[in-house]
Amino acid sequence: MRGFRGKVAVITGASGGIGEAIAIQLAREGTRLVLSGRNAEALSLVAERARDLTPGVETFAADLAADEQVRALAGRTLAAFGGVDILIHSIGLFLGGSLATSPVEDLDRQHRINVHVPYLLTQALLPSLLSRQGQVVFVNSGSGFKPASAGWIGYAASKHALRAVADGLREEVDRQGVRVLTVFPGRTATAMQEEVHRFEGRAYDPERFLRPGDVAAMVLNALALPRTAEVTDIHVRPMRGV
Repeated sequence: MRGFRGKVAVITGASGGIGEAIAIQLAREGTRLVLSGRNAEALSLVAERARDLTPGVETFAADLAADEQVRALAGRTLAAFGGVDILIHSIGLFLGGSLATSPVEDLDRQHRINVHVPYLLTQALLPSLLSRQGQVVFVNSGSGFKPASAGWIGYAASKHALRAVADGLREEVDRQGVRVLTVFPGRTATAMQEEVHRFEGRAYDPERFLRPGDVAAMVLNALALPRTAEVTDIHVRPMRGV
């Protein structure tokens, strides 16, 4: 065990993809979990798998686009477990399109899900994270680091903003013992990647891409580091450089 047993982790976007993979790997380590996702049925299946591995798994099926739901998730966590040690932001939304033709509402929706929700949830749980010297993980995207491409402007803008949130938060809380990690995965075999391929008009072959478990393993290794070190950014991509 690497120090996760009995800790409390909140994971958004836990109903599939990278969030699900992180949830299951933390469950294997004995972590107590609060799992959030929009798809109630899928979230329930993830929770069932996690409960076979660890005691103390709570679910919160909701559309976190509403601020009251974000605050309710934080409240549920504190009521159930008294605090939080690890906060994983794996929620995300991709809406492709050109600046010339995309409605500005698409930009607003992506900013709300990809930036606003992690910002507000971190704010709500920050007192507990500070008191426990916890850790925060932002699952970002390669689009949050490299220059934006045509057709990806709104998504890339939200992911660059999320990177700024993480970097600024780290400057705020690092000296108080809270570690902040940003993960920039390359193309990963998830439902979002299928959606991206539909937008690009290309056939989707998951064998070409990272597995969610690959990203989850990197996250857990970073979280398990002794307190003499911290990882601030992880860049991981498919072996063949897709």
